[in-house]
Parts: sequence; structure tokens; C-alpha cells
Amino acid sequence: MRKVDIHPSWNKLLEKELEKPYFQILKQKITAEYLNKTIYPPEKLIFNAFSLTPLDKVKVVILGQDPYHGKGQAHGLSFSVQKEVKIPPSLMNIYKELKSDINKEIPKNGFLENWASQGVLLLNNILTVRSGKPNSHKNLGWEKFTESTIHLISKRKKNLVFLLWGNDAQKKEKYIHPNNHLVLKTVHPSPLSAYRGFFGSKHFSKSNNYLKKNNIKEIIW
Repeated sequence: MRKVDIHPSWNKLLEKELEKPYFQILKQKITAEYLNKTIYPPEKLIFNAFSLTPLDKVKVVILGQDPYHGKGQAHGLSFSVQKEVKIPPSLMNIYKELKSDINKEIPKNGFLENWASQGVLLLNNILTVRSGKPNSHKNLGWEKFTESTIHLISKRKKNLVFLLWGNDAQKKEKYIHPNNHLVLKTVHPSPLSAYRGFFGSKHFSKSNNYLKKNNIKEIIW
């Protein structure tokens, strides 16, 4: 991870964070991992969420856990996979809830760049992972980076929607200014938990209703 490749709009917000000692140590650790292990996503796509969604366009933040750990899946956007890759179970459950909530037909692929280009920041709590080993980059420093990012976004902007799915995502709630944003919480959309509250949560229609109420263009999910 020799270079942090982000849209220029993020530079001023994150420049101090990227210079902090913990982040310099994180960079060294991640660089060594890419040299010695199979790591996902590809190194040039680690910060893809920040490249595809400029700061000034952010409307919704969806916080995932860590990248998919299978070959060819992760490309730097939470829950998204490349077009040719089979839709993972968690994303399929997201699509099922979309169908139930706003009657959106289930897409034929799991590529979510269209969401990113509309202002949905698809951010993972941890930005890298070893092949076949979920959570293998836990406690290296990514969590501190993402909590700082969320705190800075919350301070800088108003009337955002934060979708916090699962326990790890919900731990970030304390970094969000509750009076300035809409925070929606439920269980993770994984097959293990989706039936305990993700289905029927209607987060997509609630997000758009909030955006519309604040004269912000809605997301075409």
C-alpha cells in the first residue's frame, strides 16, 4: 500500500489522518502483506470507495465489515462484486429486501458502482483481507481509520443517511452526530442473521424519504 489513491475532494478532509503514526504503521503492515500473501482487493483498489464517490457527492454511507475473501470478488466497495462474479449471499439478501421494499427487480449481477456514482459511500470497516481468511486484517489499524473517516464526514456534512448493518457497523454510531443525520440500524444481511430484522427494515425507502424531505436527489437503487 505505497499510495493512497482517493478522489481529490477527500484530500483535505483526510490528509491529517493519513499522516498519523498509526496509519504509517498500517501502511507498512499492509505493504508487507501484499508482498508475501494473497490479499484482496487488488492493491490499487483498496480505496476504490473514495475514488468513485467524491466527498461533496456523499448522500448515503453503507458500512460493511471486511472485503470478500474469494478470488476476483472484492474491488473496494462494500458488498459489491465484479459483474462476472456470482452474487454473494449477503448481497442477494440486500437485493431481496430492495425488491420487497421498493419493488426493484433483482439485478443480474452484484456490481454496485452505479450506487457509488450516485453518492452512496460503500465503505468497509476493514479495507483489506487475506485470501480465504475473513477478518484476517482485524486490529491492524483499519478500524481506527474508518471510525475517524465517519467522524470527519459527520462533522463536515449534514443530512446524510448512515446504514449500519450488524454489530461491527453499529459500533460506529457514536462517531455520528445524531441531530444532523439519519442513522438506520439493523442486523447484518448475511444468511445467518437477515431473518432477524434485515428483511422488512425498509432502509432503502426510508433513506430516499429522508433525502427527499431535505431536498436532496434520491438514490436510484
